[in-house]
Amino acid sequence: SRVSDTKKNRSVLPANWGRGMLLATATLLLAACSDGATVETAQCSASGERAAALAPLARGDVAAFSVADDPVPLPVFEIAGKNGSKASTADFAGRTVLLNLWATWCAPCREEMPALDKLQADLGGETFQVLPVSIDRGGPEKPLAFYEEIGVSHLPFYQDETMGIFNELKKKSLAFGLPVTLLIDKDGCVLGNLNGPADWAGGDAKQLVGAALAE
Repeated sequence: SRVSDTKKNRSVLPANWGRGMLLATATLLLAACSDGATVETAQCSASGERAAALAPLARGDVAAFSVADDPVPLPVFEIAGKNGSKASTADFAGRTVLLNLWATWCAPCREEMPALDKLQADLGGETFQVLPVSIDRGGPEKPLAFYEEIGVSHLPFYQDETMGIFNELKKKSLAFGLPVTLLIDKDGCVLGNLNGPADWAGGDAKQLVGAALAE
């Protein structure tokens, strides 16, 4: 009957409309994800070759360095200076960066800090920066006292009391404990990471960093 046909049409039309809306939404989401991936790919287009060049240099003191198969941009993180001044990892754009997360309660972190200070003294400048970030809680006093205790004179001081950087890197399977060190190229892309301490002032580490700096 006409009444039953009308009821059928009323029941079919909303269902079709709903499926259409779901399909349209899914298409938009896929397009958005695709656009994001395209941006990341474009930003790190030259980083794949840089990372590949590091693979044979992950040896000796830096044998634990894990080279990225597909480098991706490092997210922008907020960090605080020793006087509470605000900064971010984006402030170091254009430079190759060795990002090191550490804490005073981490014995291996304390052991490798002098080597990081020497690496900055030897290679640091307009094109390269060692960037240690303390994740100590309770203010900068304790990590700054440690800097003074061991005579750090070339490294900047930054802190992330929220542990936001570490937690985000852990989600991305880049950090498992402390210390953790990431090598980031001038385009802001992660070339690889090393979980655990290393002699960053040694020849193996300098060769690794040098390869990341090479054009």
